[in-house]
Amino acid sequence: MTEAAFNTLDDLNVAGKTVLVRADLNVPMQDGAVSDTTRIDRLAPTLTELARKGAKVVVLSHFGRPKAGPDAANSLRHVLPALSKAVGQDVAFAGTCVGEAAKAVIAGVSPGDVVLLENTRFHAGEEKNDPAFASQLAELGDLYVNDAFSAAHRAHASTEGVARRLPSAAGRLMQQELEALAKALETPERPVCAVVGGAKISTKLDLLGNLVARVDMLALGGGMANTFLFAQGAELGASLCERDMADQARAIMDKAKACGCEILLPVDFVVATEFKSGAEDRVVAVNAVGPEEMALDIGPATVALLAQKIGTAKTVVWNGPLGAFEITPFDAGTNAVAAEVAKRTQAGALLSVAGGGDTVAALAAAGVEDTFTYVSAAGGAFLEWLEGKDLPGVAALKTSQA
Repeated sequence: MTEAAFNTLDDLNVAGKTVLVRADLNVPMQDGAVSDTTRIDRLAPTLTELARKGAKVVVLSHFGRPKAGPDAANSLRHVLPALSKAVGQDVAFAGTCVGEAAKAVIAGVSPGDVVLLENTRFHAGEEKNDPAFASQLAELGDLYVNDAFSAAHRAHASTEGVARRLPSAAGRLMQQELEALAKALETPERPVCAVVGGAKISTKLDLLGNLVARVDMLALGGGMANTFLFAQGAELGASLCERDMADQARAIMDKAKACGCEILLPVDFVVATEFKSGAEDRVVAVNAVGPEEMALDIGPATVALLAQKIGTAKTVVWNGPLGAFEITPFDAGTNAVAAEVAKRTQAGALLSVAGGGDTVAALAAAGVEDTFTYVSAAGGAFLEWLEGKDLPGVAALKTSQA
């Protein structure tokens, strides 16, 4: 993906037009209110820019996993107060996302206003990418903007189908995401170090296989690293380890060697016999884990090794924690390595991009979320991008001409 491979808001003349914006408002709720507004806050600049330029802004999104048509629990009406606050104006709401009722609400607002349409997943045609449903959505607007990278791995009517029916562009959040990802893996400054943690390699085989062909160093942590160490003959006691994946781990190591990618594995662990906060722990070499002990974090020698290697890198891509970061003291390794990446990023020596699943939570817990170059709030889409897959929502933007 080059920066010129897709249109942005700069390529659209939106004054007096109705612009459909695919957002990701699938946000966490607690007691009937939005409990984390991160996705809404990141979306707001696109909506306010379009409104300021004189567009009617019509927001499309899914919310939850409704089973059979509309249900009150999965109504986007719950998100309306938080969205209105983020864009600084009252947002109109339509109780459906297609048809005459939706058209009437859109017709009733003025240029510069924002309308939120009801959950696209209340219609079976959304997830099936039904052509007729995509056409019904497209009828509502003149232009289409996708600002939902986190949903771009889904070939749904509102993420892919509409983009092929209207002049389309990436919103500011999508643009920021795609440009950050391109700089991290497609046109990176080298050396590139990927830091990958998490529990299992079975869920990340495609990701690891893609990365070893594209990066110079691959640092592994978490339960995933244990499987690689076991494949090299280490005994790991009661540690999380996919022993039946040893052959796959060896195959990835062989591919890495052939590609000139150095795999960095832990050299020591923080171990305990209990998985709980404040459990009695000790630091041991990777080949000295007791039969009742679990490796719950990387040790200080591993932190020093990774800090030294990261010190030689120009680009870092991070996915997944390096230990059981949710409980103290087993968050120390992740926190220390993240702090090193943040320090070098702030010094201008490193471009750092992170995302996927527990990664955002781990970096936020380490207090460095705001000091990385870019932290993606996308889960599955970020992982599929790391795996080297084409994302349907992005591919549709690349082929559309505004």
